[in-house]
Amino acid sequence: MATATRKVLDCRLYPSETNCSLMISGTEEEVLKIAREHAISTHGHQDSPELVASLRSAMRDERG
Repeated sequence: MATATRKVLDCRLYPSETNCSLMISGTEEEVLKIAREHAISTHGHQDSPELVASLRSAMRDERG
């Protein structure tokens, strides 16, 4: 059975006022959902198609 490539998004790679150290991993859709909620609630971003595109482009494949 083939497994989907896990994705990661690491807040440490993007400087913020809170020095956030959160790292999210999972399927692309799982990471996107949690990262979107986190960006809005913690970092004060506005929900928008641009935010979603930015989060998608920041995701990387998890290294095994």
